[in-house]
Amino acid sequence: MTVINKSNSLVYLVDDEFVMRDSLTLLIESTGLTVRSFESAPEFLDHYDSKQPSCLVLDVRMPTITGLELQEELVKRAIAIPIIFISGNADIPDSAKAFRAGAIDFLQKPFDHTVLLMRIQEALKKDHEFREKAIETATLQQRINRLTLREKEVLSLVVSYRSNKEIGKLLQVSNRTIDAHRANIMRKLHAESLPELVLMVRESDLLKDD
Repeated sequence: MTVINKSNSLVYLVDDEFVMRDSLTLLIESTGLTVRSFESAPEFLDHYDSKQPSCLVLDVRMPTITGLELQEELVKRAIAIPIIFISGNADIPDSAKAFRAGAIDFLQKPFDHTVLLMRIQEALKKDHEFREKAIETATLQQRINRLTLREKEVLSLVVSYRSNKEIGKLLQVSNRTIDAHRANIMRKLHAESLPELVLMVRESDLLKDD
């Protein structure tokens, strides 16, 4: 279970209305979270810190660059920050578009503050989990890169649920040799069992042909 560290979590708030920004900032800060508020999308993009776990509370209708246009720009930049949209003029096409692009929620003003705070917690949890998964995947990729070419061949067959006998026949080596390769693979990838090895590699989708 992911535990959110409030001291290391940030809520970005983008809304062109000062009164709304001010009231929501006070509301969110009352929960112990840090808030950075901006009146425009370009201002947010100039100050966004990709290294810090965060979420974005974003107004839909803003001059120059709308909230939906900012969401599109974030996708183009491969910025996966969870977004909670807020809008005084919500409509079905806007909300549908936002959800298709991965929005956490689409709240219409005036909204229940309790619901907003709950969605913020969900968004921050999602971002923490995404970052933890990214670290795990990067670590696994480094370990896979340390395998020999033959070990990668064996691993590819293992995760395809081939038996030692089948692998040995395909690679024209003995079962004992396959056992040795498998043991080395499990040690290098820090897997404690064959099911764990198969699961971690298949879920990561990292094993590629050289």
